Amino acid sequence: MTTTDTVTGALLATTGLTKRYGPLTAVDHVDLSLGRGIVGLLGPNGAGKTTLLRILATVLSPDAGDVRLLGLDPTEPKERLEIRRRIGFLPQSPRLYGGFTPLEMVDYVAILKEHTDKTWRRNEARAALEALGLGDRMHQRIRTLSGGMQQRVALAAALIGTPQLLVLDEPATGLDPEQRIALRSVLAGCADEGTVLLSTHNTAEVSALCQHVLVMDQGRICWSGAPEDLAAAAQGQVWESPHDEPTAVRSWLTGPGNRRHLGTPPEGARVVTSTLDDGYLLVTRLAR
Repeated sequence: MTTTDTVTGALLATTGLTKRYGPLTAVDHVDLSLGRGIVGLLGPNGAGKTTLLRILATVLSPDAGDVRLLGLDPTEPKERLEIRRRIGFLPQSPRLYGGFTPLEMVDYVAILKEHTDKTWRRNEARAALEALGLGDRMHQRIRTLSGGMQQRVALAAALIGTPQLLVLDEPATGLDPEQRIALRSVLAGCADEGTVLLSTHNTAEVSALCQHVLVMDQGRICWSGAPEDLAAAAQGQVWESPHDEPTAVRSWLTGPGNRRHLGTPPEGARVVTSTLDDGYLLVTRLAR
């Protein structure tokens, strides 16, 4: 169990959060306390990241534990409605209506959040689409857009209303490098006023964007801290050589005739500076 404080003031807090699917415990007694800033959630496939994010987005109910979002209790219907008005959620596989235009799709999400002012909704939808580079596509049918453009439509829907809490599951999927940079700028602006929690497999995104990182494995938060501290967790435990090292915890090929190893270096090994990838791999291996 891990308690994590980012900047002062918890906008998202959980205690003993647990979710089971039959004999499988997908989320196992997770404690979190997150304030303003951008938090990256790393973990292997099947670690429980998507289940955790769906609970925090009020899509799923936990089997045990307590959740407070923006100081409100999602188990109370009136408070849950208020939470949904003030959060944005991007699921792992967003479902969009192909016959809608991006403007209609984002406006529809605002309607689901019970925003009743049509002029306000349309202005907010336009602003979100323009921020993600879709100003010239907002009247085109979604089914005609590329996969990357559709991902940005889903992101715009999550951004509607300047949410205080953004929960994003693999937000950069399908985006090219220029679009990823634009997304970083948008999320950095959102973090000025609230919490952004994003799941990703891309450690470069975490290093470039996040002030804090959580590592999840087997349903638990097994590490919590700054990205540079995760990289430092493997310092002195990474070396390179031209051949296999049977004592290494993990080895992989990095180039012609060169292998990188993680673990306890043998005597005389050429130890190299550790990276965020190294720290992540070591932490998840030690957690098992």
